[in-house]
Amino acid sequence: MKLKQFIQQETVLTAAAVLAVVSAFFVPPDAQYLGYIDLRTLAILFSLMTVMAGLRRQGFFDGLGRALLSRTHSTFQLTLVLVGLCFFGSMFITNDVSLLTFVPFTFVVLSRLGADVRRALLIPVVCMQTIAANLGSMLTPIGNPQNLYLYGKSGMSIGGFVLLMLPYTLVSLLLLLAWAALVCRKASASLSVDELVSFASQGDQKIILLYLILFVVCLLSVIRVLPYGIAFAAVLVCVLFADPHTLRAVDYSLLLTFVAFFIFIGNLGRIPAFSGWLQEFLTGREVLVAVLASQVTSNVPAALLLSGFTAETQALIIGTNLGGLGTLIASMASLISYRQIARELPQGKKQYFGLFTLSNLIFLALLLGVWFLLR
Repeated sequence: MKLKQFIQQETVLTAAAVLAVVSAFFVPPDAQYLGYIDLRTLAILFSLMTVMAGLRRQGFFDGLGRALLSRTHSTFQLTLVLVGLCFFGSMFITNDVSLLTFVPFTFVVLSRLGADVRRALLIPVVCMQTIAANLGSMLTPIGNPQNLYLYGKSGMSIGGFVLLMLPYTLVSLLLLLAWAALVCRKASASLSVDELVSFASQGDQKIILLYLILFVVCLLSVIRVLPYGIAFAAVLVCVLFADPHTLRAVDYSLLLTFVAFFIFIGNLGRIPAFSGWLQEFLTGREVLVAVLASQVTSNVPAALLLSGFTAETQALIIGTNLGGLGTLIASMASLISYRQIARELPQGKKQYFGLFTLSNLIFLALLLGVWFLLR
């Protein structure tokens, strides 16, 4: 892979690596660098990504989608299933995996509808799915990478985390339901269940069962019942012997991005002038600064950066989750849907981008209003 192509594909990793290297000129490498790295976050993140990659390769999520589709008989029910898969699925399989799985699935499903209905539904449904994945994922510590990191850093219980984000999740669900009803009023049609579910495929049931067991092991490490090292070792050994090809599907660039940001943030914390200024600037503004920072850096880097300079971790959890709304890069998961639209429906890119931006800003404004009322 050429350097230019690598930078285009791994922009966030490249930026994080550059920042880490530049910061090393101000704080030369020493023994304290080892203390920068949050091994717990990296180990659990690797374990979860591996399990999700394995289940996805086995068609587990496609099978779940087909099972739900078998009960749909109208475009409104179909839309609810497709959007609901992303909203509720992202709570457990992350927003990235949810979109990687269910957006292509949506293209296949909608291709079996009439041309007029497909044209009316495709762009709004994919847009809804993207917002649904970013908002559903905020309810749980495993919904997205920054939640996993901030949850570990906060020391909260899983119940406390869920309660913190529950009001925003419920409001998001109601907004999505209203949007789906509005879209389907203009594209109403009866559906043939046989046509929608006729493309079924089966994975290896024993491998799927293994991954489900490993997922439970990962959850036990997330809620601190099981040491993260045991979960990491269990996942690595089992996958190496049972399904080694899955290890190629893990997003190692995300892990390296975390490492680079850990180094950068650790070094910034050792520069008194900068750390003092940022801590003062953040005080009392954590949610709004996290939202704004997410718009230009995406919410994962924003969470990693800001967490080094404030003890108000709960505010960062709210800010970086809400901050996933807004620009196309506010949540890097959003790029998955955009690329899919650009590949499958290139003439619809501008329409999708316009609808995406408008709907994101509306959702962000309404959810910030909820935060303002609750604070």
